Amino acid sequence: MRIARDGTWHYLGSPIGRMPLVKLFSSILKREGQDYFLVTPVEKVGIKVDDVPFIAVDFSVTDGDFTFETNVGDLIPLGPEHPMRIETNEKGEPAPYVLVRSNLEARIDRKSFYRLVDLAQPHPHQGQIWLGIWSLGQFFPFIPEAEI
Repeated sequence: MRIARDGTWHYLGSPIGRMPLVKLFSSILKREGQDYFLVTPVEKVGIKVDDVPFIAVDFSVTDGDFTFETNVGDLIPLGPEHPMRIETNEKGEPAPYVLVRSNLEARIDRKSFYRLVDLAQPHPHQGQIWLGIWSLGQFFPFIPEAEI
């Protein structure tokens, strides 16, 4: 089994088209170190994950707090228990991620990240002013204001 970078689950090279089956598999997905497994009480099967297993495909804002929705229907409240991080690739492009559970993450899709950037506000962080968002009392920085 494999989860492609776009969040599509594959079995024997073919996409799994039944969303209830994908949701079932996603509920038993575990990560140990850099390896991913589907774990049941009687079996543990390795699974290849191209980037991360989930995609945050949308978000909502309620009373100033953000909640992400993943491609498998999980609702993730952005905050101390589900932080966001931003990696930068070799081209300098941001790749934002949010923690879904344990050590499983969702990559925030491009349209959602652009919407987040539109909502960003300046705030002191690490001795500079950064643009970022607040959710559940925690500031999530995107970029130093001086780099814009």
